[in-house]
Amino acid sequence: MPQNEEPGYRPCVGVMLVNMDGLVFVGQRIDNRAEAWQMPQGGIDEGEDAKAAALRELGEETGIVHRHVEIIAKARDEHFYDLPPELIGQIWGGKYRGQRQTWFLARFLGEDSDIDIATPHPEFRAWKWTAPETLPDLIVPFKRKLYRDIVQEFRSLI
Repeated sequence: MPQNEEPGYRPCVGVMLVNMDGLVFVGQRIDNRAEAWQMPQGGIDEGEDAKAAALRELGEETGIVHRHVEIIAKARDEHFYDLPPELIGQIWGGKYRGQRQTWFLARFLGEDSDIDIATPHPEFRAWKWTAPETLPDLIVPFKRKLYRDIVQEFRSLI
């Protein structure tokens, strides 16, 4: 990165996966001992479509195959969050100050037994279903506004 240029935002996707009871999938990151839970999310590969990235990330993090997922909606706009100052430079090789995320609402059509977080490159150490309203309280503080916005946007479709 050229001197005096601030790092930008990492292009990402997020998936609010809801089951037939209207509960949302959340996982505890394997690399963080905090009691924070998050929805599946991850980077968009070069040349990759956001919807394809969302399905890929969901599979990589939860073991859920595409046939058990129905995309219901895509967020109207991208959502942004900034890393806390102490994390900038430590995450993603210092290339980014935060993430810009395209969010999808998806319905889980399978059974709980179709979820397997013991993937080849596991990201979660535990998972559970939770009420949408609880999401902002479960996530790390710097992502709370983003989670409130996502819940508000998708609430009527859940």
